Amino acid sequence: MGKHGKRYEAAVATIERIGLASPEQALQRVKEMASAKFDETVDVAIRLGVDAKSGEQMVRGIISLPHGSGKSPRVVAFARGEAATAAEEAGADVVGGEELVAKIEGGWKDFDVVVAARDMMRAVGRLGKRLGPRMPNPKAGTVGDDLGKIVRELKSGRVQFRMDRAGNVHAAIGKASFSAQQLTENFAVLLLSVMRARPASAKGQYLRRISVSSTMGPSVEIDPAKAQAFAETMT
Repeated sequence: MGKHGKRYEAAVATIERIGLASPEQALQRVKEMASAKFDETVDVAIRLGVDAKSGEQMVRGIISLPHGSGKSPRVVAFARGEAATAAEEAGADVVGGEELVAKIEGGWKDFDVVVAARDMMRAVGRLGKRLGPRMPNPKAGTVGDDLGKIVRELKSGRVQFRMDRAGNVHAAIGKASFSAQQLTENFAVLLLSVMRARPASAKGQYLRRISVSSTMGPSVEIDPAKAQAFAETMT
C-alpha cells in the first residue's frame, strides 16, 4: 500500500481532533484540504440502516442540486424524429437509433448517461449487459417522452443516487471551488431525498454513518443526528 504525503497526513491529524462534525464544519474542512492542481469533486457517502439484500428496502432517487454538480455529463440519447431533434437541441452529446446500438455493442463507451425515448427501448434492451447500471430506466428518469427536458436536467445538475449492495449511497454534490454555502445546500437536498426514500419496512437507526471527502483528500465524518437536524431546517 502506498504512503500518503505529509500534507495528507497533516490533514488527517486535524480531522481526528475535530471528531464527528456538523455538515457546515465538515464541508468547510473538505474545501480547505482540497489542494490538488485540478478542481476536486466533493463526494458524500451515507451508510444506511437497511437490509441491502431485500428488494423492498432498495433506496434510490433523483434530485436536482440547487447549485448543480459542477460537471456536465456526456449524454447519449436514443431517439428518432422530433425526439431526436429535441435531445440534440437540449445538448445531448450523441443522438442516434439502431446504428448507435450497434456502436455500443462494438465496445464504444465514451459517455456517462444514457437516455431513451420510449419507442426506442425495444432496440436498447439488447444493451442490458453492456450498459449495466447506465441502462435507461423509467424509475431513474432516463426514459420518457420529453427527452429535451430530461437532457436539460441532466446537463444542469440532476443527480441519481442508488444504494449499493453494502447499503451505502454515494453521490457527488459539487466541486471544491464551490462556496461552503453552495455545498451545504446541495448536501441538504441530497440528504433530505435519501431520508424521504426510507423504506417503510426499515427498522432502527436509518442514517448510520455519513462522510464527505474531495477527490484527493481524506474523508470527514459527519454526526448523523446533526446532519438530519440540519437537513430538516432547510425544508
